[in-house]
Amino acid sequence: MTSFSHAHTDKDLERLRQFLAETLKKSGIQIPGQKADGMQLLNLACGRADETEVLADVFGSEADSIHLTGIDIRTREIGEAKERWKKLPSKASADFLVQDASQLGHLKQLDSEFDIAFMRHQNFWNGDTTWTKIYDEALHRLDDDGLLVITSYFDHEHRLALDAIQGLGAELVCSERNSDSRIITDAPNKSVDRHLAIFRKP
Repeated sequence: MTSFSHAHTDKDLERLRQFLAETLKKSGIQIPGQKADGMQLLNLACGRADETEVLADVFGSEADSIHLTGIDIRTREIGEAKERWKKLPSKASADFLVQDASQLGHLKQLDSEFDIAFMRHQNFWNGDTTWTKIYDEALHRLDDDGLLVITSYFDHEHRLALDAIQGLGAELVCSERNSDSRIITDAPNKSVDRHLAIFRKP
């Protein structure tokens, strides 16, 4: 079992696993179907990618295989992700790239369309133009039946993100509030994975 340095991470990830699974079931969303190269998931602005195994388990549960590609502009965090996720369950694999998520169209390493694009704790309040560009790039990298999934810390930033993504033409499938979200005591009105939203591409 992977160990994390932050005392709350393990429980936060278990809550995320449950929240994702319950939201998918409640909404009736069908995970995109099998492809010859297996399930392809793009994790944007992933940092250390703590959630890698959770994503592999939840989104790859019905797939023969799942490959996750994590992207972040921060070299140190991507280095930690590469080290941490050298080993994954047998049907899962992952690559981590130091890249700008707002420039996905220029990345030659991304040579396939993705079934899922995921952004945990998107920070729309911190540079709305940049995040709108990231959302747009993510939607354009999805397969025809692909899904964009985000989580948010704050109520207000979640509403901003919903408006921005729908403004790009995406269909909001569902938006759920996590009643079990852990409150962050030193950040008023902020909690871990407080909201989750799922979109279909235009």
